[in-house]
Order: sequence, then C-alpha cells, then structure tokens
Amino acid sequence: MPTENAYIGRQPVLNRNQQLIGYELLFRASKSATDAGHPSELQADTQVLVNTLNDMGTSWLIGSKLAFINVGPAMLTSDFLELLPPRRVILDLSAHILPSNELISRVRHLRALGFGISLDDFTFDAPSASFLDYANYVKLNVQQQDPHHFQMTASRLRSYPVIRIAECVENHEQFHTSRELGMDGFQGYYFAKPETLTAKVIHPTFSNTLALLNLLRQDADIHDIEAILKRDVALSYKLLRYVNSAAAGLNTTITSFSHAVTVLGYHKLYRWLTLLLITASDDAHAPPALQKTAITRGRFMEQMGVTKGLPGERCDDLFIIGMFSLLDVLFDMPMLAILEHLQLSEAAIMALKSGEGPFGRYLQLARACEDNGLASVPELSDALQLDANTLNQCHMGALAWVEELGL
Repeated sequence: MPTENAYIGRQPVLNRNQQLIGYELLFRASKSATDAGHPSELQADTQVLVNTLNDMGTSWLIGSKLAFINVGPAMLTSDFLELLPPRRVILDLSAHILPSNELISRVRHLRALGFGISLDDFTFDAPSASFLDYANYVKLNVQQQDPHHFQMTASRLRSYPVIRIAECVENHEQFHTSRELGMDGFQGYYFAKPETLTAKVIHPTFSNTLALLNLLRQDADIHDIEAILKRDVALSYKLLRYVNSAAAGLNTTITSFSHAVTVLGYHKLYRWLTLLLITASDDAHAPPALQKTAITRGRFMEQMGVTKGLPGERCDDLFIIGMFSLLDVLFDMPMLAILEHLQLSEAAIMALKSGEGPFGRYLQLARACEDNGLASVPELSDALQLDANTLNQCHMGALAWVEELGL
C-alpha cells in the first residue's frame, strides 16, 4: 500500500524542579535522523507545522504541555502560524533573525493573540535581542558561551520579565552551574535526547483540495463544500481531527462536516487547505479502490438512516462511521490509535471500536453487504427492520452516488 511516514523530533523542556512544561518540536527527515539535516529554513518550519497540525495532531504530540516551535522570518510572517493554538505554542525565534519594523510589529501582534515568544541561543549582542521586550522565554546555550559570559547574561536577564532556560545542558556540572545561577528551566541531553516520533500519512487528492479552495474563494454554499468533503476520506479525516483538536480552540465536539465548516469559518479553512495543498505528495494519497469502498460504505449507512427517519445529525454520524471504518487499513495502524486523534460522538466511537452501540448494527450490515456470501445480511436487516427491497435501494443508491462522483 502506498503510504508515507511523517517524522518529528521532540525534546522535553523542564522547569527548575525538573518537571515537564513542554517539548521543543524539531524537523526530522527520517526515523533514524538525529538532527534536522540540511533542508531550507522555510521547508523545515513548514513541515513541522504540517506534522503538528495534520499528520500527528497537537493532542498526541504535546498532550496538555507547551510546544516550542522554531520559526524563521518567512514563517513568522505567514498566516499559517495562526492555525496553531496560541495558548499552547511558544514561537522559538533564531538568534540570527534580523529585526525590522515589519517583524517587530508581527511579533507584537502574535504575542497579543496569545502566542508565547522565545529567543533561542540568546546573547545581548545577537540580532534577536531587539525582540527582548516581547519575549516570554529566553534560552541560553551553555555550549556556546564561556561560564563567565553565561553568568553575566543570566544575571543581566534578571531585570526582564522572562523565563530563563538553559539549553544544550549535557552533563551534571552544566546543570549544577545553571541551577546555581537561578535559571528557571532546562533542556538538553543531560535530561533527554530528542526522540523521533512517526505517524502514517495519507494525503487528500490534489483535485479535491484544489476544488475546495476554489469554492471557498467563490464563497460557495456550504452544501457544495460538504459534498467534496464527503468524497475524500483523507481530507474529511484531517478536517475533523483538526477542528476538534486544541488547534481549533473549541470546547464542543464537531461530528458533521457542515458544522465543522461553519465553526471553523471559510477564511481559516482556506488557510488550512492551502497548507495541505503545498505539502501534498502526488504518490501518497489513499488507494482509489479502498477510498471508493469507504465512501460507498458511508453513503450506504447514511441512506439507511434516512430511510429509517433518523434526525440529520444521526445520519451525519452514520456517514462518518462508514467512511472512517477503513482508516485502520488506510493508515496501517490499530483503530484504537486512530480514535485517539478524533473526537467523535460516543455512539460513533462504540461502532468503530467494537461494532456495538446504537450504530453498530448499521456498520455490521454495511460490511456484510460487501461480503459475497451475504450470510449475516438477513439477520442484521431484520434487527434494523429494513426489508430486502429497502436495503437494496439504499445500497444501489450509494453505489450510484459514488459512481457519479467519478472516483
């Protein structure tokens, strides 16, 4: 199966009591990579952002902690940053970033939105010192400064309202010295080397992503947008995971596409899709036959719900259950691990996890209809009070609908 892996490095950031406060997220090109390699700064920044938002998710990567994310000048001025959850993200500015009125104004704006600002490899002689008035965190590299200079910088920073973090701490002596100087936090090999996390990735089709961008640009009706989401498993999965994650800053569970689009808004959705588009891989999207089966299953279950007279939101649930019931195959990982990235209704989770609950039989029946033997179809259709004629109409209607999509 043509799948792709996403990688990201993660190193703990600790407070003075050596308690975890967050992770620095780092670009990694492979599972075995021990450093960022040699990508362009913007390429590395963009890939970490994509992996954090879409391929792995903030909840899985950082839990309830903070994420320190490196940003260069190109990413700093990008609207993509505002897709991140501001209260959970610290933007780590390079010591070499050159100040300008535009960048200083941008940092001030991001700080006002709720983002934290961190100055990496800080010295008072570095260009980044111009951003000190807007910083929440300042990182001092114990490897790049002699002990006297390190002590002088740490002492001088006491007059600023910043959290001082000693980074690149590699042995007990460096930790002891930093602690004696009253540093507020620590990061380095002495505590933990960066671990590389891996996630399976499937990509939405280029054409569907582009079509959605065009509809949003035209301020199209929400039902037209929903129609495209319903024909792309990867796209709909990524959207629901994103909109339900801390990245969207929501306090409610979103279980239908129209609700997700309404809550997220056209502008933010457009930016999110643009990020997907520019990082898409032509050879890593879901296999067409498998995607077609998943969409057919979702439509079939939705039609059964409509026939039964279920409310619209319950029919939405049925569509999503059917569509997402093959995600474990698409991602080549257990369904339980998939569900960790999604916030679905309890009934949907029960159906996907074990085929139980109020929607479990609908999923069992949809699967049974794909089996050439059809052995359990009569029993399941009787349990749902669906006669053979109605069931055939729902199934044939689903097959015809998917064919009309041109998949």
